[in-house]
Amino acid sequence: MTLRISRVDGGVTLTVPRGVSERDALAFAAEKRDWVIGHLSKQATPERVGPGQRLDVCGQPFEVVQGTGRRLSVSDGRISLPAPVETGRIHLLAWLKEQARAELTRASDHYACRLGRRYTRLTLRDTRSRWGSCSSAGALMYSWRLILAPKPVLEYVAAHEVAHLQEMNHSADFWRVVDQLYGPHREARDWLRHEGPKLHRFRFDA
Repeated sequence: MTLRISRVDGGVTLTVPRGVSERDALAFAAEKRDWVIGHLSKQATPERVGPGQRLDVCGQPFEVVQGTGRRLSVSDGRISLPAPVETGRIHLLAWLKEQARAELTRASDHYACRLGRRYTRLTLRDTRSRWGSCSSAGALMYSWRLILAPKPVLEYVAAHEVAHLQEMNHSADFWRVVDQLYGPHREARDWLRHEGPKLHRFRFDA
């Protein structure tokens, strides 16, 4: 039996072999209670975004403030939300996705041009298990939350997925393509591994 804790949302998964009773499984989980609590205490606390917060958008810091107009406005390092705050969050989420699409399209186009390959489409999702993907048909998918990461990290993910247009694997040849497109990438990979899960703490619901 094994217990796993997601670094993204704190979900706890208990895996039980066939033949093990529910009673024994729950007893095993109970024995690991302190271990689970210890790991969950290190998880980033969910934050409902609103006035008074700071958001980094593609590496640029912004202060979220309550505006007076009916539309979201961005200027002088401030993101002014329309009222009420619940509506403001919806507008902010839409704006962040627009920025993500623009930046990821720009980066993907750049690397695809360098590689001499074309992708078929680009979609955004709020994925939990991966930051991007490339299908065998050349369709790119990215997490829109990459817009909250430093720009070099977003660029790395775009280069990584575009490299799959040539190498649909993670072989040595694939990593050579990534190096050709992006350059040294260990720092960006390490940032995603250690800091990436924190991007999921931001909540935009009512």
